[in-house]
Amino acid sequence: MRTDDYDQIDSTVRAVLRDVLGLSEARVAGFNAETPLFGALPELDSMAVAGLLTEIEERLGILIEDDEVDGEMLETFGSLVRFAAAKAPR
Repeated sequence: MRTDDYDQIDSTVRAVLRDVLGLSEARVAGFNAETPLFGALPELDSMAVAGLLTEIEERLGILIEDDEVDGEMLETFGSLVRFAAAKAPR
C-alpha cells in the first residue's frame, strides 16, 4: 500500500472517531499508533463500536464481517488503522 493511501485511511479513521464519538479535533490529532482505544476511551463502549465500524465501512468502501471484529483490532488507534488499511481496495 502506498504511503499516501495509508495516510488517507489514517485521516478517515480519525474523522470517524471524531464524528461518531464526538471527540475533539485536538484530541484525535494527538492519537498515535499506540494510543489505546477500546477500554481506554469512555466514549468507545460496546454500543458505539457498531456505529464506528459502520461509518468506517461507508467512508472507506469496505465490508467488515462480524467474525473479524475483536478486541485486538480495537485495542489501539494503530491496530484499527492497520485493519482498515488491510481491508481497503488496492
